[in-house]
Amino acid sequence: MFISPAYAQVAGGAAQGGGATGAIVSLLPLVLIFVVFYFLMIRPQQKRMKDLQASVNSVKKGDTVITGGGLIGKVTKVTDDEVEMDLSSTVKGVRAVKSSLQSVQPLGGKPAND
Repeated sequence: MFISPAYAQVAGGAAQGGGATGAIVSLLPLVLIFVVFYFLMIRPQQKRMKDLQASVNSVKKGDTVITGGGLIGKVTKVTDDEVEMDLSSTVKGVRAVKSSLQSVQPLGGKPAND
């Protein structure tokens, strides 16, 4: 009883010929959601990755780095794709691939607790 008037209204709207406009209007929310996701999620992530890549490429002797595995060390030697670092006074010469670095603190950088 309630379904037939609603079905008649939908069928009557389709007969009027608003197909192209209706399709555009129905896709508009999907496009808006994609735009919001791009500006709130994708673009900031790309910016973070670009900043990290720049800091990894500019790593130099004396910088403190954190690897993906959580090791914290002081850089003693830098090559094209690797860094050599000292983890402590007894653990020296640990090599890591630059792509595994997660954070780079420059030599004159501000300590984390201050």
